[in-house]
Amino acid sequence: MTAGSRKKGAVAVIGAGSWGTTLARVLAGNGFPVQLWCLEAETAEQIRVERENRNFLPGVLLPATIEPVTALKEALQDKELLLLAVPSHVFRDIIQQMLPHLSLVKKGCLWISATKGIENDSLITMTGILRETLGEAYYPHVGALSGPSFAKEVARELPAAVALGAGTREAAQRVQKMFANSYFRVYTNPDLTGIELGGALKNVIALAAGISDGLGLGHNSRAALITRGLAEISRLGVKLGAKPATFFGLAGIGDLVLTCTGDLSRNRSVGLRLGKGEKLTDILSNVITVAEGVKTTRAAYQLALRERLEMPIITQVYGILYEKQNPRRAVRDLMTRDLKSEQEVA
Repeated sequence: MTAGSRKKGAVAVIGAGSWGTTLARVLAGNGFPVQLWCLEAETAEQIRVERENRNFLPGVLLPATIEPVTALKEALQDKELLLLAVPSHVFRDIIQQMLPHLSLVKKGCLWISATKGIENDSLITMTGILRETLGEAYYPHVGALSGPSFAKEVARELPAAVALGAGTREAAQRVQKMFANSYFRVYTNPDLTGIELGGALKNVIALAAGISDGLGLGHNSRAALITRGLAEISRLGVKLGAKPATFFGLAGIGDLVLTCTGDLSRNRSVGLRLGKGEKLTDILSNVITVAEGVKTTRAAYQLALRERLEMPIITQVYGILYEKQNPRRAVRDLMTRDLKSEQEVA
């Protein structure tokens, strides 16, 4: 058997939401046998019988090489890649459930997070959770995937480009080759901290952009929010050890612009409804997908306090979500702060 014809190793995607299902489809299309772990048995059965995930990715045919499973133990068995695509607030719990079965994991298996969030209690990213729960020995094989990539468009095989960071250059290049194809381009970036923080914090700014649009404040306001939001993301990211250049790349400005302007953005959609006067509890009660920015806002606000950074947009979004701040009052507070030079920290 030649190197070119060698059978590709099996992979597992943990989480059958829209993004997890889409990435499973990318990997299956690239020739990998994929097990897709589903929390709900009915989702697994639907995919098995109908080859469609109607709840999270309706209208997209899933190839037979994607096998839905409901047992984490089965998903861990002898995999080359474990791609984690569960919501951030259950990420640690899912990893904890995996720990008794680590002996089943193939040596050198890659643990890649596709989750964009910050854990509220610990204020650490998803790879931080992996490093903490799995141990330092796993860190060279840990990484994160982020960038401007709506699941529905990637599932339609429309061109997209993302950034990938990992504990080592070799691990990043392995994952890059596994994902890359004619419509899904992957760039490596050694700044794992910046990739994850950019992917998480942009959701908070997208909430702000949605609120602005919901209030009918126009394109000028949205552009200002994106620009000053990037300044806040960069400020916090650099304080936490990220590289400034990362925030001017795919996982930074690229993902930020997409999430703040695209109609498929869940976080912008929540912001729109808040700006139009709906209550957060009512909005969240009738959606099945997760708007990560709602929980990330709390973590971002706490990080700003801990690091003693002035982050006015994030502070106002926190006030709207958790302190009953009136959105129009929040806009006025932002616009009437002390005047500054653009090069000042806030």
